[in-house]
Amino acid sequence: MIFFLKVLVSSFAVLITGYILPGVHVRDFITAVVVAFVLGLLNMLLKPILILLTIPITILTLGLFLLVINGFIILIATHIVKGFVVDGFWWAVLFSIILTIVTWLLEIPVKSA
Repeated sequence: MIFFLKVLVSSFAVLITGYILPGVHVRDFITAVVVAFVLGLLNMLLKPILILLTIPITILTLGLFLLVINGFIILIATHIVKGFVVDGFWWAVLFSIILTIVTWLLEIPVKSA
């Protein structure tokens, strides 16, 4: 139940963020659900490996390289999900930042319930 709720909240966050950013295009709500699910899987499976491989540069940049990793993961999701288009790498990085903020804002009422 909690997993379903997190995917639903993330889906709304993907739709809202896609609406806010002109360089990100999400076709419909079903696409947003698939994007949220794919991003969850990529963050669970691929992100830890990428973080381990890039520890030196992450330390050197004081953690800012994690934004690059997030942008890379979002670009991978664009190749997996049809109907989800990000116009470039910097749009992907900005999408990851805004998505994190919107998801956090949407989870506040869910966590208090």
